[in-house]
Amino acid sequence: MSVYQPLTAALLARAALLVAEPDSYVSHHTAARLLGAVVPDDPDVHVTSRRHRVRGEGLAGHRAKVGQRVVRWRGIRMTSPVQTFLDLAHQLSLVDLVVLGDSLVRRRRTTPEELVSATREHRGPYSRLARRAATLVRAGVDSPMETRLRLLIVFAGLPEPEVDHRVHDDDGTLLRRYDLTYLPFPHIIEYDGRQHAESDEQWLTDLGRDEALDDARIRRLVIVPRLNDEWRRYFPSRPGDLAVPA
Repeated sequence: MSVYQPLTAALLARAALLVAEPDSYVSHHTAARLLGAVVPDDPDVHVTSRRHRVRGEGLAGHRAKVGQRVVRWRGIRMTSPVQTFLDLAHQLSLVDLVVLGDSLVRRRRTTPEELVSATREHRGPYSRLARRAATLVRAGVDSPMETRLRLLIVFAGLPEPEVDHRVHDDDGTLLRRYDLTYLPFPHIIEYDGRQHAESDEQWLTDLGRDEALDDARIRRLVIVPRLNDEWRRYFPSRPGDLAVPA
């Protein structure tokens, strides 16, 4: 009797290491997925080796660099979270690299301070990109689209909004949280992910929240992006929206 085994990132990583030279480790997109971080789709399993790059269909081989930090994550040799961020600076755009950093922080794999510190010491190609991305990583970001919306605002030259503003009652119970806020003005900015309109429960919750905002004289701005090719290139907003090549 056959037993179905789903092709998880961990299973693919273990299989790839079986055909690689000893002391090899998974890296890049594969390491990021094992950490639960967000990276663009990539069909290959990325393996880094010290002497001979792994070859084969579905495999992407890399040559080890001096000083690369390697850890064992759930029994799998792989680059550390910070090293994964540094390595992917060679392959990702600035926006996607910040998305990666925000998601690593959300999964508690690293902190913004650790990324900034590591990139200050990092040298070589794309080190400037890594440093720039690290300074834009924030804690408390819930989704890639929150990151992309924040960066769209910042790159437009506007002040950076506060991330993950939380409202508590007198007992310390969390009442509400907002993605991006300009409370001194006062404004709240949110990305329209459409899932709210498809959930009656969420719709009712949003109505109650909006009434509370009206009472506090706070304006809520909902951003609905125009899905043209230029937007999709830098800010893919739905699973079916593929990035347009540069």
